[in-house]
Amino acid sequence: MSLREAIERYHDLLTDELAAASYHQLEEQQRRHGLFFGGRPLCSVLRPRFMTPEQYRFLQSRVNLLLRAFDKAYQAAVTDEGFRSQFGLLDWEEELVRHSPGFRDPSPTSRVDTFFVTERGGLRLTEYNADTPASPAYNDALAEMSYGLPVMREFLRHYEVRPLPARHGVLHALIDAYQQWGHSKEAPRIAILDWREVPSFSEFVLFAEYFKSQGIECIITDPREVEYKNGRLVAGDFHITLIYKRVLISELIERGGMDHPVVRAVLDGAVCMVNPFRCKILHKKASLAVLYDKRNANLFSAAEQEAIEAHIPWTCRVENRHVHYHGETIDLIPFILEHRENLVLKPNDEYGGKGVVLGWQIDASGWEQTILTALSEPYIVQERVAIPTEPYPIMINGQVTFVDQMLDTNPLVFYGDYVDGCLSRLSSEALLNVSAGTGSAAATFIVEKR
Repeated sequence: MSLREAIERYHDLLTDELAAASYHQLEEQQRRHGLFFGGRPLCSVLRPRFMTPEQYRFLQSRVNLLLRAFDKAYQAAVTDEGFRSQFGLLDWEEELVRHSPGFRDPSPTSRVDTFFVTERGGLRLTEYNADTPASPAYNDALAEMSYGLPVMREFLRHYEVRPLPARHGVLHALIDAYQQWGHSKEAPRIAILDWREVPSFSEFVLFAEYFKSQGIECIITDPREVEYKNGRLVAGDFHITLIYKRVLISELIERGGMDHPVVRAVLDGAVCMVNPFRCKILHKKASLAVLYDKRNANLFSAAEQEAIEAHIPWTCRVENRHVHYHGETIDLIPFILEHRENLVLKPNDEYGGKGVVLGWQIDASGWEQTILTALSEPYIVQERVAIPTEPYPIMINGQVTFVDQMLDTNPLVFYGDYVDGCLSRLSSEALLNVSAGTGSAAATFIVEKR
């Protein structure tokens, strides 16, 4: 089956009347569940993201190889402080990652951000979100809403579509970590932890409802609302035994310090936290530079080295030194200055696109200033990747308009071991990030012809 054929068939069904009915239903469903960022719906397009079974299996198998390489780099970092220095941890992070969380995986639930040219099988992994991966519940909710659209009723006459649910994977990863931590005989009491004012709060509600439907006690709480007393972490009269951490560790420390009740409770072993402090190692954008650095090649198998070369764009810590670049030795800083049209600069530990500078979208003076910043703060430089596009239907002034959207493919990862589920993000701008207001999410479906 041709993916293009399935997409064209779906688009052909979108008469203005059917599209309008589908648009209003999708918007109403999102409003009902609070799936808006400011005044914008989480999903603003009328077609889900489609993949063939073969494309999804390719994505899983190739990412799985890279995950094995990430794990080897992590294991080396935990045992070797010198090796760990490549990741650019701050002093307080160094102190926290020495703490064993009580379970093996540094990121039982995580997400990799890739660009996947599905027609040609090309895959480029640009970031590993190992700290607070968002959107599994959003993806599940959007899939349910997409199934109910009037246009989907017609499409399902000709094609089978299969969603890629992920909430159950998050729950299993949480419970598994909790049981390893040492409380296998009693059910956890989960606190979803983040600031009340974050735009993704509606996803916490979706998760809390799901956890409760599975018989698990759960609350949503703010780090400013918890206390650590008498050896227990509590929010009001709720005794927390398992934290589903959605607050970024860097923000928790920045606002609350190392003496924050959550930090003390975790370090004392009074509460299990997922993801733990050690997630910071792989969450650093420099983790990609560690994999790509030829000095570390002996860590990885031949298959893993081949996957790194094929799927990770050239990535390097910004430092005043000579490095390898596609078989050549280059003086890094002059090279970055000269080749901005083909490079991206990223802070080592930010999110939502903060601080990311695309060389081809800035003038020489601004690029030079960013390089100066990158020499004083931890940054990486990464080679530009080709961003795939697909046409997506959007309602404009009551009519269907097909607009080419840049497409970001974000496989969801569990236990740092395998892919199960996938978030898709769309944008008309090169920096794809929904929370930054530059794009739309779309449910991801496997599609096959009946």
